[in-house]
Amino acid sequence: MSKVIGIDLGTTNSCVAVMEGGEPVVITNSEGARTTPSVVSFQANGERLVGQVAKRQAITNPDKTIISIKRHMGTNHKTNIDGKDYTPQEISAMVLQKIKADAEAYLGETVTQAVITVPAYFNDSQRQATKDAGKIAGLEVLRIINEPTAASLAYGMDKMDTNQKIFVYDLGGGTFDVSILELGDGVFEVKSTNGDTKLGGDDFDEKIMNYIADTFKAENGIDLRNDKMAVQRLKEAAEKAKIELSSSMQTSINLPFITADATGPKHIDMTLTRAKFNELTHDLVQRTIEPMKKALQDAGLTINDVNKVILVGGSTRIPAVQEAVKEFTGKEPSKGVNPDECVAVGASIQAGVLTGDVKDVLLLDVTPLTLGIETLGGVATPLIERNTTIPTKKSQVFSTAADGQTSVEIHVVQGERQMAADNKTLGRFTLSGIAPAPRGVPQIEVTFDIDANGIVNVSAKDKGTGKEANITITASTNLSDDEIDNAVKDAEKFAEEDKKRKESIEVKNNADQAVYQTEKTLKDLGDKVSAEDKSNIEEKIKAVNAVKDGDDLEAIKKATEDLTQAFYAVSSKIYQAANPQGAEGAQGAGFDPNNMGGAAGAGQNNAGPKNDDNVVDADYKVENDK
Repeated sequence: MSKVIGIDLGTTNSCVAVMEGGEPVVITNSEGARTTPSVVSFQANGERLVGQVAKRQAITNPDKTIISIKRHMGTNHKTNIDGKDYTPQEISAMVLQKIKADAEAYLGETVTQAVITVPAYFNDSQRQATKDAGKIAGLEVLRIINEPTAASLAYGMDKMDTNQKIFVYDLGGGTFDVSILELGDGVFEVKSTNGDTKLGGDDFDEKIMNYIADTFKAENGIDLRNDKMAVQRLKEAAEKAKIELSSSMQTSINLPFITADATGPKHIDMTLTRAKFNELTHDLVQRTIEPMKKALQDAGLTINDVNKVILVGGSTRIPAVQEAVKEFTGKEPSKGVNPDECVAVGASIQAGVLTGDVKDVLLLDVTPLTLGIETLGGVATPLIERNTTIPTKKSQVFSTAADGQTSVEIHVVQGERQMAADNKTLGRFTLSGIAPAPRGVPQIEVTFDIDANGIVNVSAKDKGTGKEANITITASTNLSDDEIDNAVKDAEKFAEEDKKRKESIEVKNNADQAVYQTEKTLKDLGDKVSAEDKSNIEEKIKAVNAVKDGDDLEAIKKATEDLTQAFYAVSSKIYQAANPQGAEGAQGAGFDPNNMGGAAGAGQNNAGPKNDDNVVDADYKVENDK
């Protein structure tokens, strides 16, 4: 059996490792380095360069050099080179092909399978895009695992007889994750995860780059950001300065002949101190604090419960970052793992687990964002909550929203907001062939299935006819990087607004349901209801209809309650007339429109069909049965 490699497909750099003799080994590339820049460039003669050679010529070929493509994974972003469009998956596949070739040269055999890591906060389409990139590169991706989880595997491989709670802070080139794991008896269980898929070392470089450009513009009146070649030189100088400031208190930035004007060539020769760098990047460091707090909160832990702190990613070498983590956790971060290599090492350990080379290790990961479907009123009804251990499967029964409805559209959403429109659409699919029936009667069972890669499968089944439809969410859903990691932030920011909107919808749904059920029951009872009582109830129905589409929630609640009480009085009379001895329980057996369990059209009294408590209103598109 051929070897399965573990790949850390990074924003700025990638790394690969393999299990040999029961130990993970980092594979050096063809240039002799242990990491490979995630850079691809295209030459005038059609040649394609990947890695260090591509990065080296970026200054002279900025238009055809692609960097940080990982930030576009899972979107419809296209890179046009010489009239041909390349997707992020294709560009990433080129990096993976280079890594695959280096691994094959090292091992002396063909490599066809891999475990690839992704940021813990990657959404479904980003994970699927990563898997697709592997496929394009000729690799069967056996498993997608989260980067902080992989790092904890690397750290805990030789500590499996201990019980520890591990805090992983992962700040890479383009993404930030924080995960909290519990290690015990060989089980690595992720308790919670949080992060920001638009925060990383690239952003620190950009702060320096803009500082240099602004200083130069103030002195010379020329904005270097309008010159692509100058921008590339600034980027390289900024990255170099950032790295030097990790070990020095100041660094020199020297860029001769950066540009020219009528007076002659212009040069950059300036000094950047660590203090100034810290000032420029303070807001970036602060952006990592809130996800740390949320991860602890979601895990139900305090910082005192944490035993070890692990730093992952090259950007954690920045002194201000280390200081922020130390200040937040009150602990000195562990120096036992290499921040550049530990993710790939962890991926190779997971590869060993899958092939049987590594025994007595069990990895329990989680899904980072809540998954659900849109239901009546545009509400996002969750089926699988965030931080649920995967793989997992969850089913819930929903029903139709209109009489005679023969098809339903299942709208799958991902995110933490209470309204479906505020979350991201993962996909839509239609279940047709439902037998015509009053609303609320058909039972549609929706099942979410998340595999160990975090990839989502959704199915819907009509329990009456047995008809089924399903969808595997793919990367074509145009989920952008910066939108998904804002989902949780927006949830907190707009929590109160969401709550009010949801309450408004629920109150109006209750009113609508009360009217529908009362009218239906009046019709069913016929002449059992006196003309006077019928007239009274119809007046109450008119009162509800007059206010239910407005914004005065208290008025809607009062009108609905008045209708409910009027109906109770009538139902009591009917039961008393039919059974004078057993009238005491009449009200309890009557209709309560405020206790519908979310079901549409299902009878809640003895005159209607028995309702399944699990049935929830669903907002579906009605289509004519063809």
